[in-house]
Amino acid sequence: MGESSEPSTLDLESKAGSGNLDINDAVLAPKEPIDAHYDPKFVSRTLRKIDWRMLPLLGLLYSVALIDRTNLGVARIAGMEDDLRLDIGERYSIASMIYFPPYILLEVPGNLVLRWIGARLWITICVVGWGAAQLGMAFVPNWGLLCLTRVLLGVFEAGFFPAMAFIITTWYKRGEVQKRLAVFYLSAILLAGFGSILAYAIQLIGDRGGLKGWRWIFLLEGLLTIVLGILSWLYIPDLPDRNTFLTPVETKMILDRIEADRQDSLPDQITAKKVLKHLCDPFLWSCAFMFLGCTMPAYTIAFFVSILLRGMGFGLRDSLLLSAPPYAAAAISCFFFAWLADKTKKRALWIFVQTLITIVGTMVTAYGHLNGVRYFGLFLVNMGASGCVPGVLAYNANNIVSHSKRSVSTAMIVAFGGVGGIFSTLVFRQKDYPDYIPGIWATMACQFMMIIVLSVNTYVFYRRNKLAAEGKRINEGTPGFFYTL
Repeated sequence: MGESSEPSTLDLESKAGSGNLDINDAVLAPKEPIDAHYDPKFVSRTLRKIDWRMLPLLGLLYSVALIDRTNLGVARIAGMEDDLRLDIGERYSIASMIYFPPYILLEVPGNLVLRWIGARLWITICVVGWGAAQLGMAFVPNWGLLCLTRVLLGVFEAGFFPAMAFIITTWYKRGEVQKRLAVFYLSAILLAGFGSILAYAIQLIGDRGGLKGWRWIFLLEGLLTIVLGILSWLYIPDLPDRNTFLTPVETKMILDRIEADRQDSLPDQITAKKVLKHLCDPFLWSCAFMFLGCTMPAYTIAFFVSILLRGMGFGLRDSLLLSAPPYAAAAISCFFFAWLADKTKKRALWIFVQTLITIVGTMVTAYGHLNGVRYFGLFLVNMGASGCVPGVLAYNANNIVSHSKRSVSTAMIVAFGGVGGIFSTLVFRQKDYPDYIPGIWATMACQFMMIIVLSVNTYVFYRRNKLAAEGKRINEGTPGFFYTL
């Protein structure tokens, strides 16, 4: 049935429990990796089957999420600013920011609910819910109700991204995770980057059906989201031990590989005591602050790229069309560094390199004298920041054990991404338009903070791995576990 005749890890455990483990099994077990007990073609074929079932649809759903949460900037310059008077004070920044408090607060509860009701139902609720909120934005008569719909958008989107990251990391070995996260994320940011072009095309509808062009953006994109929510119910895979699209043999192979890699193939029970213990781990908070650091410039590009371009003197059409190319460059860069990270089995080094790219891009955008040079800076910012997002998630996933810790840490880290979004909307103030120099320096500060935290983690993990190799320490309570640097 696709397996070789070699015994798997779970076979060996079964034999040991029954007293039938012979000397050949005992010698074989510690010497060879779990993939050696399966036909490599069978392993590759099954992984491709999982990839195609999971990554394209998840990437499409997340691209819609990115478009729905950030299309406020496009709608603003397409006429919403005048109709809802977003030019008064900090109304635009507040409307952008108000999305994030519920998004942050509901991350951890969302991942706990995920395990209770299952991935498919939870994701469907999230997608249909935020699609309805997006649809409602098409009919808001004033700024106050716009803020209310943004709050609802944050409520329903809160459980989506951490659920996606958690689900992906449960299916693969540690050295295979970042490429998958990158494919999921880069396909999302690439499609989301062209969301500005889509929005420009939609607003050309003009005043029809009693709605202005900017309202049609929210109406059509909201309807699209609801349709995709229904498709997610039909096609989204659940967690490995609950899946229904693999054969029993394929499922067993996936669980065997994960068990051999990090010994958490099956979920452990989530209790309040465990959640509190996981929240007391300094590594969780270090990853959370790094995620804040990389999402802050990513949100800046998402919310303000068309506005920055408008400030450079480009018209409405050019500002929207020129918003897309930086995302295409980011997608290529994101996958390249993810491939490097998985190939070298190093995470911190490549996060550091991409953070430097973000710093250079930020300085070029702030202080370039020519619009072409400043525009090139936006490419660098997006390339560096976007690549760090799956990088930090993979860095965290590689260095923890157990489903409960993975669930709590992923949700908390993504919640700090929401903090990065709040920070971005507040430091890029209307009164600093069009250069936004204070916001630029706030972005720089986040990048330096990332480098410091990453350096501390690398030193600590290096020391712990050295002690583990000498038999003086057991990492993560799991014998044989070494941190990924």
